[in-house]
Amino acid sequence: MQRGALPYRLLVWLRLMDYHLSIKDLPEADRPRERLFRFGPEALSNAELLALLLRTGNKGESALDLAHRLLSLAAKQGGGFRYLITASLEELSHIRGIGAAKASLIKAALEIGRRLAISTETKPVVKSPRDVGNLVMEKMRYLDREHFEVLLLDTKNQVLAMELISVGTLNSSVVHPREVFKVAIKRSAAGIVLVHNHPSGDPTPSRDDLEVSRRLVEAGRLLGIDVLDHVIIGDNRFLSFKEAGLS
Repeated sequence: MQRGALPYRLLVWLRLMDYHLSIKDLPEADRPRERLFRFGPEALSNAELLALLLRTGNKGESALDLAHRLLSLAAKQGGGFRYLITASLEELSHIRGIGAAKASLIKAALEIGRRLAISTETKPVVKSPRDVGNLVMEKMRYLDREHFEVLLLDTKNQVLAMELISVGTLNSSVVHPREVFKVAIKRSAAGIVLVHNHPSGDPTPSRDDLEVSRRLVEAGRLLGIDVLDHVIIGDNRFLSFKEAGLS
């Protein structure tokens, strides 16, 4: 037993009595930071990782207790880290024990993870709808409004850029061919892939999706810029107009 740590039986008893301990009261081997140094971050639970971000708890509640409570609340709101990603700073900061500083740390850490998930050292190449899904899924699956974006490709199908065209409502976005092809012409794109998300998580196309896609394909033919596909992003799944025979 580490010096200053409480005996294990006493720890269990205090837990059963709903006595809130600080992380310093835990045996050193059970503290999240020490466990991270000893076993690596992959060995830590979600609550332990979150506790390291929070650093401190509040009156009567350790950082680990606070992390458990926050994840429990997140589970009730739709699931773990997904809720922490989609919740606004204001929502998080109004949770008891979180506040603006802790909410900012949580959002910053999750954004770093999101950017890492979509980052690449070389220009990605789009050869299939799966390539599109892999490229944009983590960026678009958690958005709470429809975002219509366009992947601009060169003659080798390398991605030149991804441009945001419009942000709509929960179930629609307003897209004009002029805005789509203006960015394509500016970047001298040889072809484009249309991409938008469905906040519901269901990538099934609506009538508006079909009509917008048809108009953009026709406009592309007139301008000599191929619309190679239209991909709708859901929650960890996607639909390709090309694969579904809709384009």
